[in-house]
Formats: sequence, C-alpha cells, structure tokens
Amino acid sequence: MVVTGWFVLVVVLGVVPVVATSSPWALVGWLGLCLLLLVIDVVLAASPRTVRLTRTLPSAIRLGESTTVSLSIVNEGKRRIRGLARDAWEPSAGASPARFRLAVAPGRRHGATTALAPFRRGERRASAVTIRTLGPLRLAGRQATHPLPGSIRVLPRFSSRKHLPSRLARLRELDGRTSVMIRGQGTEFDSLREYVRGDDIRSIDWRATARRTDLMVRTWRPERDRRVVLIVDAGRTSAARVGDEPRLDTAFESALLLGALASRAGDRVDLAIVDRRVRGRVQGATGADLLSSMVTTMAPIDPELVETDWALVPGLVRSISTQRSLVVIATTLDSPGAARALLAAIPQLTARHLVVVASVVDPVLDELAATRTDRDQVYRAAAAERALLDVARVSAALRQLGAEVVTGSPADLPPALADRYLALKAAGRL
Repeated sequence: MVVTGWFVLVVVLGVVPVVATSSPWALVGWLGLCLLLLVIDVVLAASPRTVRLTRTLPSAIRLGESTTVSLSIVNEGKRRIRGLARDAWEPSAGASPARFRLAVAPGRRHGATTALAPFRRGERRASAVTIRTLGPLRLAGRQATHPLPGSIRVLPRFSSRKHLPSRLARLRELDGRTSVMIRGQGTEFDSLREYVRGDDIRSIDWRATARRTDLMVRTWRPERDRRVVLIVDAGRTSAARVGDEPRLDTAFESALLLGALASRAGDRVDLAIVDRRVRGRVQGATGADLLSSMVTTMAPIDPELVETDWALVPGLVRSISTQRSLVVIATTLDSPGAARALLAAIPQLTARHLVVVASVVDPVLDELAATRTDRDQVYRAAAAERALLDVARVSAALRQLGAEVVTGSPADLPPALADRYLALKAAGRL
C-alpha cells in the first residue's frame, strides 16, 4: 500500500475542525474518516500485479549517442489501471523520463518510450519495472515491482576516428597510390623508374641501367603483413581522470585509431588488456571484424585498483607473435617508482621487438606550472613541475632501454601515436 500527497493534505485539513471545536473527539473523528477513505481507495485500486511487461531495446550504442527503449504494459486485470510506472535503469544510463503516467483499460496495451543517453561505457542495466496503481480518490493505492532485466552495451566513443581519413591519405602517399609520389623507405621492392634529380643514388639499379640507356632507380613501398601488438594497461593508474574521462578511455581511443590505421595498411593487429591478468584479448581478427571485436572487448572493462603485473607482458607478447613486431604499450608514466616494473620488462621486449610506449599527460599541468601570481599558485606550480619532471625522467629511461615514447593530452595522444606509426612505416623500421 502507498499513500499520496493528497492523503497527507486531507489529514492536515483536520486541523480546521479541531481548532473550531476545541474538542479532541473532532480530531479522532477526522482521523477515522481519513482512514476509512484510505481503505476504500486501496480496495478500489486495480491490482498492479495483473500486468504483462515487455521491453524492446537495442543491443549496443556508442558512448555519447542516445537511443530509445520501448516498454509495453498490458492490463490483464478486470479494472482500469490509473497510476504511475517506473523503469528502473542505472543512473549512468541517463534514462529520461524514468517515470510516466498510466491509464490502461482492461485488456488494453500502453506503450511508453524512454530515452537513454549513457555517460559511461560498459553494460548499463535495468533490473525491474515498478507499477503503482491509485484508487478513484487518488489518496492511496497499491504498488508492485516486476523483475524485468535488460541491458544495453555502451561501446567506446571512438571520437578519434575523425583523424583517420587524413592518416589514410598519408598512408596512400607512402604506398604510391596517389599522385603525390614520395619514396617509401621500406624494404619491399615496388617498381623501376627513370632517375630524376634528387633521387637517392643508393636506389640506382645498375643492372637495369646497363640494359637501358637511362639511369634506372628502384622504388620501394612500406612493408605489409607486419604484426602490431597493442597492450593496454587497465591497472590502478588508468583509473585517474584527465579532463572528463579516465586515462583508460584515452588508451582505448589510441588503440582504436592505431588498430584501424594498421589494419588498412595491411598489417595484422592484436590487442590485449592487462592488469594482474589478461582482462580482454582480440587476436586473429581482420578488416571490419577487427574494430568490431576491439570495441566489444573494450566496452565492459573498467580499471582495477591493483598494480599491473608487467612481468607477464613479455610472455604474453611471445604467445601472440614470435616474429619481430611493433609492440605498443598504452600506460601511464607518472613516477619512476610506479614505473619500476615497466622499466624492468622493457629490455625483454626491445631485444626482439620495436616498442612504443604511449602515455596521456594532463594538460592542466602546463597551465599550473606557468601560473605563479601568488603563494598558493607557486606551490601548485612546483607540484606541476615535479610531475612533469617525473614524466620526463621515466621517458628518458625508456628511451635508454630502446623504446620510443609518445605523450600527449587526451585529444592529442591518438593522432600522435598514429603519426609515429606512419613515421616508422616510412622509415622501414617495421
């Protein structure tokens, strides 16, 4: 049983006869009348259990997008249902409206639409639907909760895909498939052409020149069918927020953009998300299936508040690829102490593979370091300078161990990592 605000108002109105008569019996009589009306209203209210519920919703959407969910309520009772219904979605699903009014005749159906605008990745769930029916006086009613589980998977935003067309154009230039001809520095022979001023004399093919009257040079194209292994750190440092998103989401954005670019370049891309264990893995997918598998794997993974076990990464990479590969590690370079385990694992990787470490840097640090107008800001600037120096120290240590380092803000890191991949491709280092 539930009571409404109207019942409370009716009880409060009992103050008038009590004050007018100054008799306690007036209060008793008024409360008795209110209780009688309450019982009558509850008895006359339709049963909230005589309904059949169905929910229709999409299986997945991207973060930042919105969708609609349809809820069907069929009245299988003999009385007309008047009241409210609440579809119990998680707050992070961004459901609106969460409640709606009902007026369903016996044997009829009522349809309600709820808009969802999730603001977090992962599985956004609805557990039940609560039906509240009111009596004809609208003073009280009945309420029942019907289990009706449902979920929608919120995929990563992948806002960095806007950088993909420009990087694909540069990739086509490297492959010589556009009118802008530049010499790729790869090791795969492409074709022969006549020498023009500015060509590298080391590219001259003397045997072909001997057969012709003109100097002939070899042209090259970037290597294909190489291996790109993406390792994403899902440990405690990835839970920190930079701007309006966790560092893990920036790592996902970088991995998606690089995966899409490398796949278009003809390379094989594998993904592993790790902390103390392998949280997610994509291996063997190609083409359009690659991005679909990556976003599906990434969607339900949230950072774990544990230290990442970097000792398992070299063995994990060996299980993925036995040939020389580009290993991209998306992690956080906060301090030498926190990066000690990562630094210990890097030599095992650089001995066989080309390693690139990508890390997001908070752009607020530069702003804090540059503002020093009062004492408090001087302390903040000192702390920001120390944080930037720690990042620089860890980056220098990684470079000494043979790894390359790419850092940037959440908006800059994905395209910067894609540019580094293209530079390595053009230099023939993959």
